[in-house]
Amino acid sequence: MTRGDGSELSAYLALGRRLVDDALDRSLPPLGTPPPALHAAMRYTLLLPGKRLRGVLVLASCEMLKGDREDALPLAAAIEMVHAASLILDDLPSMDDATLRRGRPTLHKVAGEANAILAAVGLLNAAFGLVGGQVVDLESTGRRLELESLEYIHAHKTGALFIAATELGALAAGARERDVEALSRFAKNLGLAFQITDDLLDYSGNPETTGKDAGLDRDRTTFVNLCGIDGARRLAEELVAAAVAALEPFGKRASVLAGLAEMVRERDR
Repeated sequence: MTRGDGSELSAYLALGRRLVDDALDRSLPPLGTPPPALHAAMRYTLLLPGKRLRGVLVLASCEMLKGDREDALPLAAAIEMVHAASLILDDLPSMDDATLRRGRPTLHKVAGEANAILAAVGLLNAAFGLVGGQVVDLESTGRRLELESLEYIHAHKTGALFIAATELGALAAGARERDVEALSRFAKNLGLAFQITDDLLDYSGNPETTGKDAGLDRDRTTFVNLCGIDGARRLAEELVAAAVAALEPFGKRASVLAGLAEMVRERDR
């Protein structure tokens, strides 16, 4: 598959989403399992329709290095569980106090704040880097940050899971250290680009399209209010280019990952 072949990339993403969704469904107790309220809350956010980008990154990284996709699926599910837990916590009244997530009411609106917190704890798995970034993010509310500090926050929030996703996929394939390092560089740049496009969508996106509240970051330093709209877009372009450049050692085998980077550049949700 070539980077320009959008139909094949779309087919790959659809298959990856389906595989990850099935793995997630199997990995949690079914509805009605005691305590039923907790398991219903855990399943609610985790199984909301989504891109499964982090899980697909695990699978694509593994397959690029000639690993077995089945070996990577549990790791893809784990990454998506950590991501879902972070979304639940991020949406809480004590955090962003969000009302929409993926076009549906946030978990604390549906199940109550206590069950939302318990569901997040139930899904969370060794995510200190993610939590550390959230702490700094909250401390920054109401004050202006420099670019270096802003990059730190999102390297330890959004970027942490992107890096973990590609590294886990590489490890599932028994990759060499240099391959893991190249994928880590790819993911670090892609994660920051993803956050910048997220900031742009928060500024100008339509909640009916993005599926989440707009303007929640107005009291925090974002890449948009630090660099301006045009500056943020240029920075995202540079980061996507750097991410794709990190894939050069893999040649055509990296076409799916390169396609994912282009998708981040153009996303509207």
